[in-house]
Amino acid sequence: MSQPPNDSAVRLILAIHNHQPVGNFDGVIEDAFNDSYSPFLDILEEYPEIRIALHTSGSLMEWLVERHPEYIARLRDFVARGQIEILGGPFFEPILACIPSRDRIGQMKAYTRYLEDLLGCKVNGMWVPERVWEPSFAGDVTAAGIDFTILDDFHFKCAGFTDEQLRGYYLTEDQGRLLKVFPVSEKLRYTIPFDTPEATFEYLEKVHAESPGCVMTFGDDGEKFGVWPGTKELIYEKGWLRKFFELLRANKDWVHLTLPTEVTRTTPPVGRCYLPDASYREMTEWAMTTERQMEYKKLTKDLKEHDDFPRLQKFLRGVSWRNFLVRYQETHEMFCRAKEVSTKLHELQQEEAFSPEKLEPALLDLYRGQCNCPYWHGAFGGLYLPHLRNAIYRHLIAADSHIESMQHASKHWQSVTVGDFNLDARQEIRLANQSLIAYFSPAVGGHLYELDIKAIRHNLLATLNRRPEPYHEKIIEHASKLDEQQGGFVAEPHERVHFKHPDLDKAIEYDTWPRKALVDHMLWNDSTLEQFRKGESQLNEMPLGVYQTKLREVPGRIDIVMTREVPQYDADMATLTKTITLRDENPSQLDVHYEWHNLVPGRVYHVGVENNLAGMPAGADDRYFYDENGQRLGQLQTQLDLKHCSRISAVDEWLGIDVGIEMDPPAFLWSYPLYTVSQSEGGFELVHQSTAIISHWQFTADETRMKRFTLKIAIDTSAAQARQLAEQRSAVGV
Repeated sequence: MSQPPNDSAVRLILAIHNHQPVGNFDGVIEDAFNDSYSPFLDILEEYPEIRIALHTSGSLMEWLVERHPEYIARLRDFVARGQIEILGGPFFEPILACIPSRDRIGQMKAYTRYLEDLLGCKVNGMWVPERVWEPSFAGDVTAAGIDFTILDDFHFKCAGFTDEQLRGYYLTEDQGRLLKVFPVSEKLRYTIPFDTPEATFEYLEKVHAESPGCVMTFGDDGEKFGVWPGTKELIYEKGWLRKFFELLRANKDWVHLTLPTEVTRTTPPVGRCYLPDASYREMTEWAMTTERQMEYKKLTKDLKEHDDFPRLQKFLRGVSWRNFLVRYQETHEMFCRAKEVSTKLHELQQEEAFSPEKLEPALLDLYRGQCNCPYWHGAFGGLYLPHLRNAIYRHLIAADSHIESMQHASKHWQSVTVGDFNLDARQEIRLANQSLIAYFSPAVGGHLYELDIKAIRHNLLATLNRRPEPYHEKIIEHASKLDEQQGGFVAEPHERVHFKHPDLDKAIEYDTWPRKALVDHMLWNDSTLEQFRKGESQLNEMPLGVYQTKLREVPGRIDIVMTREVPQYDADMATLTKTITLRDENPSQLDVHYEWHNLVPGRVYHVGVENNLAGMPAGADDRYFYDENGQRLGQLQTQLDLKHCSRISAVDEWLGIDVGIEMDPPAFLWSYPLYTVSQSEGGFELVHQSTAIISHWQFTADETRMKRFTLKIAIDTSAAQARQLAEQRSAVGV
């Protein structure tokens, strides 16, 4: 590659990161391709002297290979003529802090092989997903054969570096293994493309005067160039990108575009660094609890009034990405599920009977199930998007099912395992057979907190609780200003105020117990559906009580027997026993028997059992309820208040599943949808997360001082299986 035209020129690295999550809608990715990925290359092709580093996540690259092979051919040409340097990284864009070391190395090696075979290039560097960094990662990155990476200048500032010191690259190490690290300029990250092209050169002029011959690095999302709201018009229709490239061409005597590998081969490092746990600045703020975020924002706003703020700011920082595992229980559940699958797969890899070829499908599904997007939430939907959470579980369930199919010689089997599956220092129970996997938490209400349906690779309990978010305050504040328009500039997404649905402020509600299945309730005698919706009808701590548990195994049957004491205020404790049974003859059905003992004769009781169904969306005619007579009761967002109900079924024809809940004796039944109010790229929105179904009984205790109820949860996936069989026959031409 050519050297800078003079030794004092600023050498500028432009690194672009393109990514689409595993499980994202095909139409969304197609729009991103048409609005950003393809037109960016169109303009880049007009400027052969403009060189960039490009990272494309494995999930997006696989989509491009299948849907737009012409784009891949273009990439090969750019690489061959030295205009694009390809960056690697972990295959399916996991947060490195969220996966074991073996999977970090495995994903990075796998993607390097894939890229080098696909594009005919040598991969020397990598993009760190969401730039989430911990010091020990350096050893894993180098073990995967990577020479350099790119991180934000915020990481360096957390280690005490100044802006003036971050004009080059540094060496770091772990256990003596050296890694080169380029700091991304936050200033450039905000001027490109959210300020005029001239603003970037004004800043570079200042840098050139202070540090002639230095290296400056820009690195950020490619979606900023056409996908983010308002950017397509800005970048292409108004010509921002072409003007930026023209300025680079006009100023090539003092701004020289270069590539990371070229810099590492021709320029010594500025020095050594040991970077703390960090990500880009905004991510470290989003990982805080809602209360701390609001306090942090207020503190920062107040400090900006001080003349010393530029000096104080370097000592302000958020928290580690891992705090998302604390902030969101649902993130922690996915994390634990992926860790369990990874451990099982690792154990099989140590056995000679299982070759790498046999395990590769499970390994790839595990890697896909580690894609980062639904494991956190910030300016964009992330965790709040059900289709992304469902995709994670789809691949984790596929990997686990593949493992279990190799472990069990018979097609018909069942097992029960006790262990700390969710890392809470308590024992959970895993019930499994060829059809389903069910996880129970006796220490937390005896809930069924995950129910995996193997035939369709779907977790029916991938629910999401409604909880306070910092932007809810903004929604309430701006609720009366919906007609105001922002004009004259494109704001960063986390600064936008746009409402995608009306009356969002009125839809903000919060849950006080996990929205799972077999959630037990003791209610006021005159409780109404509306009171239950608001969480105002509970008599005690029933939803979260601790159960003592015994297991019974006999041929063809497994029983989980959970027992607890329930306060009755002015009387002795009542005893509740909840028994879950899985039988060989009904492998897709859970029988749940409730027995109340030591009730007060003559007293009126009102008890209920809540079951939530996730991943079966609202607002579609092919997703609906029907009753014991086969009569449709409306779409899955329908609010129901029924009497003498012996069965309710929820159908999702697209998934090919029918979930039936039978009640004996017949019960009253409430049902209603749960919506979250969250923020996404397009603004604030209402998202359907699950459907709550509450079976409840009201009765007067008699002299026996006891009462029995039975629920049967039956899963029918025959429609999905028939469709799969038809597709297989069609694929082989039958």
